[in-house]
Amino acid sequence: MITRLLIGRCLSALATALIPTTLTLAVLRAGGGEGELGVVLAAELVPLLVLLPVGGVLADRIRPARVVLLADLTRCLSQAIIAVELLLGVYRVLDLAVLSAVAGVAIAFGSPAVPRLVVAVVPGPDRLRVNARIGVVTSLSAVAAPAIAGTVTVVAGPGWAAGITAAVFACSAWTLGGIRETSPVPEEAVRVSEEAVRVSEEALQVSEETVRGSEETVRGSEETVRVSAEAAGEQESLAGQGATAGPGRGAPAQNAGGSRQRPWRELIGRGSGFGRDLVEGWREVRERPWFLACVAGHGVWHFMAGLFLTLGPVVAVREAGGEAGWAVIVQCGTVGMVLGVFLAPRLPIRRPVVAVQLGAACYAFPMAALAAGASLPVMAAAYAVAMFGLGLLSPLWETVVADEVPEHALGRVRSFDQLISFASRPFGLAVAAPLAGLAGIAAPAVVGGVLVAVVNLAAIVWAPKPRRAVAPSAHGR
Repeated sequence: MITRLLIGRCLSALATALIPTTLTLAVLRAGGGEGELGVVLAAELVPLLVLLPVGGVLADRIRPARVVLLADLTRCLSQAIIAVELLLGVYRVLDLAVLSAVAGVAIAFGSPAVPRLVVAVVPGPDRLRVNARIGVVTSLSAVAAPAIAGTVTVVAGPGWAAGITAAVFACSAWTLGGIRETSPVPEEAVRVSEEAVRVSEEALQVSEETVRGSEETVRGSEETVRVSAEAAGEQESLAGQGATAGPGRGAPAQNAGGSRQRPWRELIGRGSGFGRDLVEGWREVRERPWFLACVAGHGVWHFMAGLFLTLGPVVAVREAGGEAGWAVIVQCGTVGMVLGVFLAPRLPIRRPVVAVQLGAACYAFPMAALAAGASLPVMAAAYAVAMFGLGLLSPLWETVVADEVPEHALGRVRSFDQLISFASRPFGLAVAAPLAGLAGIAAPAVVGGVLVAVVNLAAIVWAPKPRRAVAPSAHGR
């Protein structure tokens, strides 16, 4: 099943990476410009951001293999329709936008289910190794897919590129949908059992205390009966006076039906459904300050990545070797990321969250190089270091979150994480040019570099103690 999982994730990552280049070239062939291209790409992003929390709830309710199957089949269908239209010579930007929105909905439901699928299939000690392999194939797919889509489009047209994407999604759906979730008893269940034993022992002690308290209560009741008998004469003498008086000021308030109204919190607590599941997922997030702090830091580096990927090419073309210089920078970053993902399960990392945040903070290096207008070798080296840190981050983060968050809430917790990540980078892409126009390139880059370092390093303060050391495994060597 682990091999099937790896193959399925590789196919899904490749198909996902094929889409942007295919859509871009299709819009350009349709006669569209930057505005039409922005609409098509945003059409996928908007439903993705809106529906991610819903996808997180469903990921925790339904078998993850089934959710991933339906998500990939939906994207297969949308790409197949695009392929048919383009092969028939129909180039309509509105159709491309609508079908992109359908793909965005599928991503919103499928993405939160992937971590749960990994947890359901892979035993705890092997998750880092598997997550690292998934990271490697995802990184390689991101590099290879634009070249594949571009070549097919130039040779045969964007319709054939979309058709190939649909076929790859079909293979991915067939591979991932056939996974049997046969994971062993999770460590969380063992810990819960141990906790239940301790609770039972405490309950036994409480029961003994209750028995002693009951004996005291019986003696107190006998004393109360004696005192009540002595006071009976006095109450009879006051009965007439009490009959003419109104109800006691301390009487409990009642409604028309004679029963006290229940608090609104109690009524809400009895509810069920999507809202309750969403609130419970957010409660799981809030109970882990380290998770919130790390996710905030990751949102910052995603935002800075949007700035760098927009302003970096401008600086490279002007001062660092032109378009070829920017291609060198990007390729060095790709090499750094693949190397980081490859080494993640092989390094003796004892505090994975600390390593994750240090990796995220490395994005300060290319921001500093950008601010200084560094030469091509310096810029390429800085970006390679940053991407190496992110390469370490990816499998370690997937593994530590799966270890620290209960499986029944993993989909909802990860949906909040993915929501911030998916939203931050497009926001950085959108505001990069206006910021550069107002303050130049150096000032936003300096502020961004300081911010990404400070926020991510500050999150280390809340880093949890690992339940087991992330050490090199025999499988990973």
